[in-house]
Amino acid sequence: MERDELNIMIGGAAGQGLDTIGQILSKSLVREGYFIAVTQRYLSRIRGGHNTFTIRASANEVNASKEQIDILIALNEETINIHRNELASGSVVLLDKALKIEEKDFLSIPLKELTAKKYYNIAALGIVCSIIGLDIHTVESTLDYFFGKKNEDDAKENLKALASSYEWALKNSQDNYKLKRIDRPVQRLMMNGNEAIALGAMSSGLRFASFYPMSPSTSIMINLAANAEKMGMIVEQAEDEISAINMALGASFAGAPAMVSTSGGGFALMIEGVSLSAMTETPIVIALAQRPGPATGLPTGTEQGDLNLALYAGHGEFPRAIFCPGSIEECFYLTRKAFEQAEKNQGPVFILTDQYLADSYRAVDPFDIESLPPVTAGESKMDGSLYERYAITPGGISPRLLPGMSKGLVIADSDEHNAIGHITEDPYLRVQMVNKRLKKAEGIKNDVIAPERLGDEDPEILLVSWGSTRGAVIEAISMIKALNHTAGGLHFSQVWPIIPEQFEGILEGAGEVICVEGNATGQFAGLLRKETGFSVHKKLLRYDGLPITPEFIMRKSGLINQS
Repeated sequence: MERDELNIMIGGAAGQGLDTIGQILSKSLVREGYFIAVTQRYLSRIRGGHNTFTIRASANEVNASKEQIDILIALNEETINIHRNELASGSVVLLDKALKIEEKDFLSIPLKELTAKKYYNIAALGIVCSIIGLDIHTVESTLDYFFGKKNEDDAKENLKALASSYEWALKNSQDNYKLKRIDRPVQRLMMNGNEAIALGAMSSGLRFASFYPMSPSTSIMINLAANAEKMGMIVEQAEDEISAINMALGASFAGAPAMVSTSGGGFALMIEGVSLSAMTETPIVIALAQRPGPATGLPTGTEQGDLNLALYAGHGEFPRAIFCPGSIEECFYLTRKAFEQAEKNQGPVFILTDQYLADSYRAVDPFDIESLPPVTAGESKMDGSLYERYAITPGGISPRLLPGMSKGLVIADSDEHNAIGHITEDPYLRVQMVNKRLKKAEGIKNDVIAPERLGDEDPEILLVSWGSTRGAVIEAISMIKALNHTAGGLHFSQVWPIIPEQFEGILEGAGEVICVEGNATGQFAGLLRKETGFSVHKKLLRYDGLPITPEFIMRKSGLINQS
């Protein structure tokens, strides 16, 4: 029996190679033309603990993860105990025969007979690829891509383990889990959110990036570092987050487009640098990948709890823009938008993402990077003999020269300053400079991305969302409509500034307005009320460290059974 889609979970302890299985299986699926949505759950440790790598694979486009499991690859007994209740009707569990668990719909695999213990994970990969009908040549090619150049002996043993287990499954498994074949596969990229942010930054002309490692943001910088030499960038691991943002501001002051990446606890240390960026009018892009707090919280979980932190971070009053990608594609394009805004408005711009989107692999069409316009720095020519770095202008944007690149003397100071850049405590000049900086807000507002309308117009049920919840909301809308309700969505990929005129009528025209957020207090619902006076009718909030799914939305909205 062929299936349009399958939800495959690989579960085990850190160190058992489940990420290897997941990566190779995902890439093989994408190479054969399937869409995927990957959800990774892992603990903050090198070995032990319970980790999962879940792949929703489909012949049709998918937008979110799914809860019920069709195929469970259990690398240890704990996986079965934890996820038994998540198994869908007609599911199958793949496990090592040595675990001695004999139940209906459990397929015991003689791993010891198929390969050496070192290659058990590759044998498990071969079993599942055979069961779902992937071409072994595709899987072999992907396996070689991952391991072929590292160790020739291991590469040969990997291929032997794959072949023996693949053949074993052909003879010993039922033909109930084959994915519908795709005759003419479309070539797509397998990419997660952090990889897309890194690619967007490089395509924007990034020249300097600094960071202190903090999950789930670190892989942005790992991807940049891997391409630093080829792209003419410097990627610096600083001693702490304070150093990281100040290094980036120094590079930006000198004319190098710069960014930092961090998570909530690390960003807390960067906040003084955000104000320094605003006062000195120095461009900086800050990628803030959210995870549950306070303090260390759940260091490898997901949450949308730092909206208010990004919105109000920094002492004093100054404008900013906050972008919240809702897809892998938006991670790329909104990163470019962040660099454009930072350079144009000479100040801090945020990319606000989270662990779920950061680590979620998808199949995406290749980006046409060559046709994209370059992101240009805001360098100006000197006008006259005296250069005024902070000249008062109608839009608040002053001419920007780079130090040492012209006859103009470039002066900057973290204190309040006059038009040239010299320190001042004059009350009149203080008011002038505050007003000048605040004028930039009007330019930012003129370029705000309007919220995306989804589903029906004037619906009975309107789901309001932001950031990574977009995919779950899209699928929940379809599920609500299947219950004979009209349903729609209003999704924000830019949460600041927001322009009420763009969407107030949509809120007022809907029956029930439900805000879907990954936090405990409804931070975006509160922002909407503050800016528009509109109070949503219901909040669907998740803050257990797990991503929001379509099923979660349906349960919490009361539209399906909560059991």
